[in-house]
Amino acid sequence: MPSPDLLLAFAVASFVIIVIPGPNVLFVVSRALAYGRRTALISVIGGTTGALVLAVAVALGVGAIVQASAVAFTTMKLIGAAYLIYLGVRAVRHRRQLRAAFEEQVSVVSDRRTWWEGFVVGVTNPKTAVFFAAVLPQFVDPAAGHASMQMLALSAVFAVIALASDAVWGLAAGTVRAWFARSARRLDLIGGAAGLTMIGLGAGVAVNGRKD
Repeated sequence: MPSPDLLLAFAVASFVIIVIPGPNVLFVVSRALAYGRRTALISVIGGTTGALVLAVAVALGVGAIVQASAVAFTTMKLIGAAYLIYLGVRAVRHRRQLRAAFEEQVSVVSDRRTWWEGFVVGVTNPKTAVFFAAVLPQFVDPAAGHASMQMLALSAVFAVIALASDAVWGLAAGTVRAWFARSARRLDLIGGAAGLTMIGLGAGVAVNGRKD
């Protein structure tokens, strides 16, 4: 296990990178505005699971390959960007389904699909991938041995912080959503706005980051 000092330092570094809104946060907010707090929280769980998969990949050495290879990094980034844009286009096209969902008191997306969409966004998040590949190994104590286990322990700390932070974002956005729900036109608006947010997010992910 990493020393308490390393754990604390890593927790601080994780908090800094997590609270800066990135693909996961914006995705959760868009889900909360479109479908409510339950869907947002399921998206948070999916995204956190995806982040943990990234952490395991780093612990097994895949993260180092992604960090060293521009092709691997760009591939991961573009997959995530394309998926976000796809979800955004779908949300815009079906924005009026929100009105029907409120009128019928049913959900327009299943929990399983919600979790899966959050997972894909989380596992292809370039910000998280770079953090795990470039920053996580720096908090491993070589003298303590079992580097992979240390990285998994540190990743658990990251996951707990991310889960709490993203949940707060989702709950806050879900609360604001109640005001929009009082008007059918507002529902159409947030359905389209949530989709446009994801399209813009996907485009931003695609053009930002490493260029080498």
